[in-house]
Amino acid sequence: MIELTERPIDSQEVLSRVSSTQAGAVVLFLGTTREFTRGRQTLSLNYECYAEMAEKKLAELDATAHERWPLVATAIVHRVGHLGLGEASVAIAVSSAHREDAFEAGKWLIDTLKEVVPIWKQENWADGATEWVHPGIEPSPTKPPNEKAE
Repeated sequence: MIELTERPIDSQEVLSRVSSTQAGAVVLFLGTTREFTRGRQTLSLNYECYAEMAEKKLAELDATAHERWPLVATAIVHRVGHLGLGEASVAIAVSSAHREDAFEAGKWLIDTLKEVVPIWKQENWADGATEWVHPGIEPSPTKPPNEKAE
């Protein structure tokens, strides 16, 4: 299951998509909006994506995970749009016969997703600034509307 959605992620629904009597392990990862990042207070996040390409990349990751590990099922759901504090932005669920495979595949999926899938995150800070962030790329802050650029 691959899904991009503007709706809140239902973790029970995601788990139900990968549950099976063939699986002795089900792992769920939820990425949530935290209040502080690198010492700065976050008010909210915005996610944007190139949907067609993001879905294609997510499907490629899903297929690769199934090739690398003996998985029963996987589910990857990513939010787009505006998210408040505590809301889940991504859910990855993996089921397999054994826990080691489920944990390894789940970790690989989230780490690789953050690197290669064209989904972009904008931090909205308490001081009024905004910043587009991506793993491995230095953030580029945007001045609050009431501050003049130098």
